[in-house]
Amino acid sequence: MPQMNMVQAINDALRIAMKRDDRVVVMGEDVGRVGGVFRVTAGLFDEFGDERVIDTPLSEGGIIGAAAGMALYGMVPIPEIQFSDFIWPAYDQIVSEVAKYRYRSGGEYPCKMVIRTPVGGGIRGGHYHSQHPEAQFIHVAGLKVVCPSNPYDAKGLLLASIEDPDPVLFFEPKRIYRAAKGDVPEGAFTVDLESAQVVREGGDVTIVTYGAMLYECLDAAEKVAGEGVECDVIDLRTLWPIDVTTLTESVKKTGRVVIVHEAPKTCGFGSELVSLICEKVFYHLQAPPKRVTGFDTPFPYTLEMEYLPLSHRIVPAVLETARA
Repeated sequence: MPQMNMVQAINDALRIAMKRDDRVVVMGEDVGRVGGVFRVTAGLFDEFGDERVIDTPLSEGGIIGAAAGMALYGMVPIPEIQFSDFIWPAYDQIVSEVAKYRYRSGGEYPCKMVIRTPVGGGIRGGHYHSQHPEAQFIHVAGLKVVCPSNPYDAKGLLLASIEDPDPVLFFEPKRIYRAAKGDVPEGAFTVDLESAQVVREGGDVTIVTYGAMLYECLDAAEKVAGEGVECDVIDLRTLWPIDVTTLTESVKKTGRVVIVHEAPKTCGFGSELVSLICEKVFYHLQAPPKRVTGFDTPFPYTLEMEYLPLSHRIVPAVLETARA
């Protein structure tokens, strides 16, 4: 089984999808001859040509608007927004059109597409290249939202997203594009959407996270284990629809939960997770749920590593929760 990083795994998934279905089209800024700013689409232009790997103008609204038209005519577009920070000019197209077509047409016109975009900090990109905007899209009915943490999941979840009848936002944590490596099967396979994974097992505290922060949570779990606290670490993988069963069964077992994400705390996805846990398993809780997140500020440049919820911030939150 070959070893891949996330860039290679995503590239492999795109190639597989394009080979088996000539309706699949990749489009976005610099995705063609250049192969994308992170080289995720490298080689696809040479293999499939400029009618299926399309370099677009610098217009996010135009990219998603064109993709919506393609989808309504039966194609399977995979538009790339070069950085998630630049997705806002396309927000109206995504929210008002792409997310609504299947519902407003009674299922007659699904607007099937996968919108890929890099997210998160850790590469010294400053406040215009480091945001993690998942909450704004999870809030929108009609969209599915995915955020893988490793190459195996990146490939399997992307192929599952391409097969899915609904529009999917596929958030790719750029900090681990090349840092996360692992065994990835050759050929096509899928990872079920709405399936979280318990990456580490323990009975004292549940840590819930996704994307690049998984590795910070695993590091924190290793450190608190030295103080006698064993953690369930859950990688959500699909943020919406969420795997409620895996989440609540873990909290039933531990009675304590810490939620970790990069985005700011106020109205972040962690708020919804806390509400869901309280609604479903409130009487199993032995301590208040705790969130370790980014701060309620624009993403900083020089203080990037202070902003991110890294292991040194997660450890005290877990210990405090375990001892409450």
